[in-house]
Amino acid sequence: MHKTIVITGASKGIGLASARLLAQQGWQVLGVARKAPTDFPGEFIECDLANAAEITTLAQSLAQQPQVVAIVNNLGLVRHETIEEVSYSSFQQLMDFNIRPALVLTQTILPAMRKAQFGRIINISSLVTKGLPYRTSYAAAKTALESVTRSMAIELAIDGISANAVAPGPTETELFRHNNPKGSEREASYLSQVPMARLANPNEIAAAIAFLASDFAGFITGQTLFVDGGASLGKI
Repeated sequence: MHKTIVITGASKGIGLASARLLAQQGWQVLGVARKAPTDFPGEFIECDLANAAEITTLAQSLAQQPQVVAIVNNLGLVRHETIEEVSYSSFQQLMDFNIRPALVLTQTILPAMRKAQFGRIINISSLVTKGLPYRTSYAAAKTALESVTRSMAIELAIDGISANAVAPGPTETELFRHNNPKGSEREASYLSQVPMARLANPNEIAAAIAFLASDFAGFITGQTLFVDGGASLGKI
């Protein structure tokens, strides 16, 4: 039986780069996002993961697929906000969107992973957990996701299931470029925080994800791997 890995937010950026690399490495890839790309290397399910009913429908589908033994919870929603602008509803929305699908979909495939005595859970966090202005709600959500990852790791280790997080630094995705054009002050601000003085390529983040999904990483669990050009270390 071929092993299948689910990737949320798989239509572009890090999600799509991960799908391509994991497919090359022999995984059957099942992508999830609101709209399918034209060149996805596997099966794709169009689903709005901000919609609780659609999450439930997707979960029911995954529960019927015993070959699904791994997941990359790549979906995320970020918002630029000052401390004064943080509202309860905004905070709640980002917490819900960044955590609920990851938790529900992972719970859904747990029976298949336990039966296989093999599983890979890879949650995509962010450099913002180390502290970044204007990201209060997003940072709180991603920090919570890292904590959930550690709890998963402890509970599921006995079943041969690992749970890890990957925390990218600034990455040259379509969304990043839309918000931070080349040569702009905003781009310069990000680069000033990275000792390597460049952005990550999505393929570099995908490589970390693919490693944690591989058999080579079977004894690694409960960790957060920062792929950030040294940004999490700070600069003197």
